[in-house]
Amino acid sequence: MSQRYRTIWLSDVHLGTSGCQAAFLLDFLKHHESETLYLVGDIIDGWQLKKSWGWKQSHNDVVQKVLRKARKGTQVIYVPGNHDEAARQYCGLDFGGIAIRQEAEHLTADGKRLLVIHGDEFDGVIQHVKWLAYVGDSLYTVILHLNRYYNWLRQKLGRPYWSLSQYLKHKVKNAVNFISDFEQILADEARRRGFDGVICGHIHKAEVKDIGGILYGNCGDWVESLSALVEHADGRLEVVYWTRQASSASEAAMIATQPVREGTLEEAETCAS
Repeated sequence: MSQRYRTIWLSDVHLGTSGCQAAFLLDFLKHHESETLYLVGDIIDGWQLKKSWGWKQSHNDVVQKVLRKARKGTQVIYVPGNHDEAARQYCGLDFGGIAIRQEAEHLTADGKRLLVIHGDEFDGVIQHVKWLAYVGDSLYTVILHLNRYYNWLRQKLGRPYWSLSQYLKHKVKNAVNFISDFEQILADEARRRGFDGVICGHIHKAEVKDIGGILYGNCGDWVESLSALVEHADGRLEVVYWTRQASSASEAAMIATQPVREGTLEEAETCAS
């Protein structure tokens, strides 16, 4: 049995990289339906594909699943990010039932106007010191490799998925400050442009919160947190985590409806220690 939402937002899938958790995402897509599906950037990782080819069958399966949803009536809107910036030259066009846009406006069921944007446009490193962003991306890839082997061992021991990169991100002071600044800048931009809120990706930190009266939502990613942002029928937004592949539809429905609680990351850290 599938869980149905009014809207689903996904970002930072990074298809084409070894760190992409495509099997988990495919399982999520199989068990979740929506009227509208937003792909909020970095869906395909052009940066890594230029260095080495890491495209697996599961990555093809994710693309095919999204195209199938579009054919069956789901409105699919793709807002490219910095890793798939090559797609930005096609903004304004539609391909295979997928609308490619530089940014989008979403109206929630309860009447909130939300700006949908990847967010790299407001990252000073990406905009002004791009070589440093490439260096950081390479280091990040190394951490994701370590994370993959670590979780392979945890799986053998019967332990749940845990993200090393997320743990480091929440412990390093400069990373914490960058995330906080990024969230504030995006909220300020939405306010300046007259929106009630903003939905973005880019920083791989799933979140729904109020920032000075502006609704801020981040989809998270599918290399670390394995998360999506969803809108319920009443307009309420929620982060949904999918940190294990469900063995059945009934199990999937049970996981999908579990509430996301404050302290989820801390609980995961405790499990890992």
